[in-house]
Amino acid sequence: MSRQKIHIFDTTLRDGEQSPGAKLDTNRKIQLALQLENLGVDTIEAGFPVSSPGDFRSVDQISRVIKKTVVCGLTRAVKEDIDAAAEALQHAKRPRIHTGIGASDVHIKYKFKSTREKILIKGVEAVKYAKKFVHDVEFYAEDAGRADLEFLAKLITAVIHAGATVVNIPDTTGYCFPEEFGRKIKYLKENVPNIGKAVISVHCHDDLGLATANTLAGIENGARQAEVTVNGIGERAGNTSLEEIVMALYTRKNFQNFSTKVKTRQIINTSRMVSHIMGIPVAPNKAIVGSNAFAHSSGIHQDGILKHRENYEIIDPKIVGAGLSQIILTARSGRAAVRHKLEKMNIRISPEELDKLYAKFLQLADAKKEIYDEDLLTIFGSNGSNGQTKKIRLSDLKIISGSHIKPRADIKLLVGGKIKSAEALGNGAIDAIFNAIDKSLGKKYPLKEFLIQAATGGSDAQARVNIALESNKNLCWGTAVHTDTVMAACLAYIDAINHLSAK
Repeated sequence: MSRQKIHIFDTTLRDGEQSPGAKLDTNRKIQLALQLENLGVDTIEAGFPVSSPGDFRSVDQISRVIKKTVVCGLTRAVKEDIDAAAEALQHAKRPRIHTGIGASDVHIKYKFKSTREKILIKGVEAVKYAKKFVHDVEFYAEDAGRADLEFLAKLITAVIHAGATVVNIPDTTGYCFPEEFGRKIKYLKENVPNIGKAVISVHCHDDLGLATANTLAGIENGARQAEVTVNGIGERAGNTSLEEIVMALYTRKNFQNFSTKVKTRQIINTSRMVSHIMGIPVAPNKAIVGSNAFAHSSGIHQDGILKHRENYEIIDPKIVGAGLSQIILTARSGRAAVRHKLEKMNIRISPEELDKLYAKFLQLADAKKEIYDEDLLTIFGSNGSNGQTKKIRLSDLKIISGSHIKPRADIKLLVGGKIKSAEALGNGAIDAIFNAIDKSLGKKYPLKEFLIQAATGGSDAQARVNIALESNKNLCWGTAVHTDTVMAACLAYIDAINHLSAK
């Protein structure tokens, strides 16, 4: 049985940009558009050309650089809007004009101060006019979620007859429940005689937290295009999340036999790019792309994950580009999780030693929300050295840095009872320190991971630095905590070198 394709219509650059504080300039829109094409979406809604010179320029420039993906411009059912979109899209390889008008009695009466008959005529005229410029015309029946079904079917029939290739049935206000929205799509499939000449699209908002559920209900009942945004950003509570729809269809592919052409391993990378460029952080508990999406803190869950990932994960994190599952140590973690963490730090421990360590672990875990690697190392003894004497220790460090000078580090290390010193410059104070350490030891160390976190709260917070160096494709971690971030980085780097040297 052949799988049915679901077209992914991404409106991150249009509806997503309508999130408060998410204004993008043309260069950033181009950057995101290229990533969306790389991700594999079918259509990019690049903007609303008539709304501003900046939006017009963005749609024009995106049209010039996108090679394979459909580029779409939004309009109202107004000739001036359609003229602007047609002009902005003139260089697109695959242009689409997305025009439409309100379909609910609320919009007809209070927004347009019109009648159903006049709205239908305007919708048909808009589609016919757009067809003069492009073959691919999508029509949206705004607020279809609250529209009268018989009128909606009449409107959709008329615009398809006028030449619409895609008909968008939006739940603009996030009003519908999934069964209700699914029935609406089914009704159109059964009561629009020419529905086979167009693709049904669904565009849902998340005002009641049901955007993804409504979109899936629409697909189940005949929609073959889903309109989405990366990270679910958009007006008010946001839009349907691209990543949720794609992975819902991927994960349950044997259930409904649907597929998309999205490259799932690019999902996390795209999510982070959108978050960074738009300045909108992703909630830790956000499905698929949140930092906690593949993190486990319950002891029962951790034990289950370590035995077999699918016990508590329905998605392999590598499939979305998230790397490995995370085991977060808390007071709810069991011995299996603690042993796993120690082994990740190349520390082997007997069952008897683990029992003693676990009792101390629970005491500290009750006092702290999370237990980090250096906490375990401190419990284990000798600051993670497992009873061994550290070969390299910091004797002295001086840093010279400022707004008009290149940072310089002067370091003295105690190595096997002898002092080794060196000076080095760097792109920053920490870079200078690492260069000075490498110079004093006569070796360049392969830095693979570098993470700074606040270990406590307040202006006097301690900085926790985790550093990983690579040895024979294995990572050797170094950690340190200090009120001076630069000192914490220095001590963590030395700690990592000691672990590397001990291998």
